Amino acid sequence: MNYRVVAGEHNLNANEGSEQIFGVSRIVVHPYWNSNNVAAGYDIALFRLNGYATLNSAVQLAVLPQEGTILPNNYPCYITGWGLTRSLPARRGLPDLLQPVLLGSTVKNTMVCAGGDGVRSGCQGDSGGPLHCAVNGQYQVHGVTSFVSSQGCNVYRKPTVFTRVSAYVSWINSAAL
Repeated sequence: MNYRVVAGEHNLNANEGSEQIFGVSRIVVHPYWNSNNVAAGYDIALFRLNGYATLNSAVQLAVLPQEGTILPNNYPCYITGWGLTRSLPARRGLPDLLQPVLLGSTVKNTMVCAGGDGVRSGCQGDSGGPLHCAVNGQYQVHGVTSFVSSQGCNVYRKPTVFTRVSAYVSWINSAAL
């Protein structure tokens, strides 16, 4: 498969001039990842781009949390993505604009569960996207969207599950070399 990474994207149906497009020269999947058992964890991979992004008002570096950081229960975080806004059959399909959604979080071992209020959650199409949390005035990537309940999106007490990035900081640093 050929992957393409677009930095600075906001509206999928418009060229806003902020987009930077890259190919992927290397993919490093966590060695314990098992696609037949997503709930086991290790749902994380790194993409090496075939070029360097230009930092500007639309493109900034993602900040990793300190290794082992666990945020308090109900800490406010944002998920962003272009995924469905409700489970299929959806009255509205995929959104054109990047959708930010504020979520509270509850933490498990190598995962972060966020949402579950029955109104806001990740959904199909959001997988791989970030869960950003402001810590000391700086947004950090605390999660990578992994999966939602088999009952669907926006289900009460069925939060979105994210890979907890702080559990993998050492692996990220070693695999990125």
